[in-house]
Amino acid sequence: GIELATTIVRSRGQIKANSTALQFTIYADEASHIKTAMHAAAHGYMGIVANSRGKRTSTNDIVPWEHDGEDASQLINWITEQSWSNGSVVMYGGSYNGFTQWATAKHMPKGLKAMAPYVAANLITGLPYENNIALTGNFEWPLFVTNNKTVDDSVYNDWQRTDNILNELYTSGRPIVDIDKIANKPSPWLQKWLAHSKDDAYYQRMVPHQEEYQRINIPVLSITGYFEGGQISALNYLHEHHKYNHNANHALLIGPYNHASAQGKPRSHHSNYELDPVALEKDTEEVVFQWFDHVLYSKPQPKLVQDKVNYQVMGTNEWRFANSLQALNQQKLSFYIQNTKTNDEQNYLLAHKPSSQPNDFIEQTIDMADRTEQRNRAPWPVIQDSIHKQGGIQIETPIFKQDMELTGAITGFFDIAINKKDVDIGFNYYEITAEGKVFHLNNYRSRASYADDMGNRRLLIPNEKRRVPIVNARFTSKLIKKGSKIALVLNVNKNVEAQVNLGTGKAVNHEHVSEAGKELKLKWYLSSQINLPLKLNQPDRNSNGLR
Repeated sequence: GIELATTIVRSRGQIKANSTALQFTIYADEASHIKTAMHAAAHGYMGIVANSRGKRTSTNDIVPWEHDGEDASQLINWITEQSWSNGSVVMYGGSYNGFTQWATAKHMPKGLKAMAPYVAANLITGLPYENNIALTGNFEWPLFVTNNKTVDDSVYNDWQRTDNILNELYTSGRPIVDIDKIANKPSPWLQKWLAHSKDDAYYQRMVPHQEEYQRINIPVLSITGYFEGGQISALNYLHEHHKYNHNANHALLIGPYNHASAQGKPRSHHSNYELDPVALEKDTEEVVFQWFDHVLYSKPQPKLVQDKVNYQVMGTNEWRFANSLQALNQQKLSFYIQNTKTNDEQNYLLAHKPSSQPNDFIEQTIDMADRTEQRNRAPWPVIQDSIHKQGGIQIETPIFKQDMELTGAITGFFDIAINKKDVDIGFNYYEITAEGKVFHLNNYRSRASYADDMGNRRLLIPNEKRRVPIVNARFTSKLIKKGSKIALVLNVNKNVEAQVNLGTGKAVNHEHVSEAGKELKLKWYLSSQINLPLKLNQPDRNSNGLR
């Protein structure tokens, strides 16, 4: 009883049964689908783009996320029964279309032979949640995809109005569940997701969960970027796949790309950072079809996909390759906060040895009801003349005496204590060059009560020390030149880009600023351990930018 609208394109010269390249999407746009399917046909595949139930000519109700996996699996079963199909189906596509691939892999239809999700989305590890923190970005998306049978472009027409709504939510201190009331546009789907603030059965029904990854033994190529807002989702799928399936055939391609450029051809710059020439060689769909040809027909693999992890080191003009993310992150230097300051007595030092006074701490006092300030926002543009600390605590490494390669994600833990029951912590992460320029590497935010387990909240005991692991930090790769240093600005996550956790211990999605109570006192203990993924840089000896 489920109807799915599909666009199917084959080459005029096709005579024999063929492999099918499938995208499954909620973004219904027939003209765009025809171009996408034609592109697949031009690469020698049957090209198919199918829409989620309820879209285009489907008479069913529009249901984002919840049924895409089972629907796409049934579609693949149908495809393999057709005379023009040779029984092999590959899936590809980005963002929501990356999610639908993982949703399909949960059911592992027999015909699915490989998939290439790029910037793959996930509700609980991307939008609207990041590390259990509800984000305000793209809050209008549910209306964009459910208002009509295609997409409602009018939703995003007035960016100033959207900014005003977000500013009103933040400055008024109203709970995030009121955001659609402020917008005067009821959003039932958004409210449904806000009713599920942890990794529970609702989300686990959509995509593979734990041991279900063991069934996914097809080749997978994930693609994402250092500047991609949803990178956490893409890498979480990869981590879980390798964690629960030791035979996982799963490769990663990652470089200095954002949400758009990771899915297509990059521009020459991101913000005011000029990309290395070799980073511009990535054309996502061309790489993907070369990779499909390699997987299905044993043709040469793409030159950018040589190993399990394929990454571009910013500032080197090189692509480099490693056997696993875990191996990359094992190459690290551990740092500990010191209660001594830099020569200008503005910032705190990081050292390789733990402090002799591990129970000492650096304290912040923050008025959570004060909405005239914002903390832990990611700065823009990427390269700046100085760091704006936003009331945070800056900690920094010694100056490096040799060129270093920074590749991977920060790991470790923070030992903290607060006078409340919960807090959203975070940091901004920078390179400070010998010339004094500042390069923003990425931003981190995490809810302390969920850091041990995204599915189970464990509130903090006021004024008692708690070890909070650094989880789902973003991956980056950059040459850190001799004379540079790394800096982190530790802070509470309190800004217009996300809900504000007042620390009451109640459901944060319903907290109102009137419940803020006394000022938050946050102690960062010197026993905290921060592992930076650093190793000596080894220059490329080849001339083609690959190593």
